[in-house]
Amino acid sequence: MNWYAIFAIYFLMWVISAFIMLPFGIRTPDETGEALLKGQADSAPSNFRPGVVALRATILSTLIFGLYYVNYVEGWVTLDMLPGYRGGQ
Repeated sequence: MNWYAIFAIYFLMWVISAFIMLPFGIRTPDETGEALLKGQADSAPSNFRPGVVALRATILSTLIFGLYYVNYVEGWVTLDMLPGYRGGQ
């Protein structure tokens, strides 16, 4: 696997992990007791911390990519093992 593929796959896993991590730890103004600003939606987060989301996404994507890469090297699960896959036929 070349470095471009490693970077591209890791980046895709990071973006997906970031979207997965977005809702965790978010509180609305109703939950924190803060007053809503004019024009602010009731569901808008009052404590959004992008650095924490990025850190959590980095940790999750590193774990997922590590499993993916070890599977790629070791061949634990291949396409031929998946039910219904008929490779090259």
